[in-house]
Amino acid sequence: MKKALVILLALLLALSFAACGEKKNESSASETEAVKFTVGFDAEYPPYGYLAEDGTYTGFDLELAEEVCKIYGWELVKQPIDWASKDFELNSGSIDCIWNGFTYNGRENDYTWTEAYVDNSIVWIVKKDSGITTAEDLAGKNVVTQDGSSAATALTATEDNDENLALAATFASLKFPANFNTCFEDLASGVADAIAIDIGVAKYQLENRGTDQFVMLEKPLSTEQYAVGFKLGNTELRDKVQAGINTLVENGKFMQLAEKYGLQDMVCLGK
Repeated sequence: MKKALVILLALLLALSFAACGEKKNESSASETEAVKFTVGFDAEYPPYGYLAEDGTYTGFDLELAEEVCKIYGWELVKQPIDWASKDFELNSGSIDCIWNGFTYNGRENDYTWTEAYVDNSIVWIVKKDSGITTAEDLAGKNVVTQDGSSAATALTATEDNDENLALAATFASLKFPANFNTCFEDLASGVADAIAIDIGVAKYQLENRGTDQFVMLEKPLSTEQYAVGFKLGNTELRDKVQAGINTLVENGKFMQLAEKYGLQDMVCLGK
């Protein structure tokens, strides 16, 4: 009987140590698991975010996000989204922020923002042989811009926007394709006469499509700034990301990336 009792106690003690070991391993795995930081972006918005030839998502904004994640040891999740559905994605928690050439102006009270980091202009792209040289020449013409873009807002917002609304009223039509690649296809085919587009994206498209076919008008439609947008009230995460961006400005990585993507004349940090 005593021998059986000793064996039983030994078994119970062994099971107890095994359970403690499992709990310790579970705790260690949980403690080392990386925090995921999910960035929502438009996958057809070069040079800020786009699908590269090697099948990976890259761009100025995505590389900035990667560098911020390195600082904190976070795991970056690059989440392409339908730009017109960006608010739903953010408010539902599917993404942590909108970081992809996101216009601050006119949306100041809709999101919690970082500091602006890019000065942007909305410009006009037309066919080189179109004879269109100013915005006034767009009267009676078909104009396109990406759905949900800052250019779309500039041409349709009803508050403090009388001049742009008056201009848009002269167009034969104003349509909103899903992305700027479709806009350029419409312009090339003659379906559209002009594109309203952010200057950084316009320069990238002209470099890749050639300036023998398209040209940028000299005078922009408007000017604005880009910042990173978080769900309204999420100041804790915003502050950490802002501190990370500040570190990249201080160590020179921010400007290195700006130069890599040809944006060194547009950024408003690190100068």
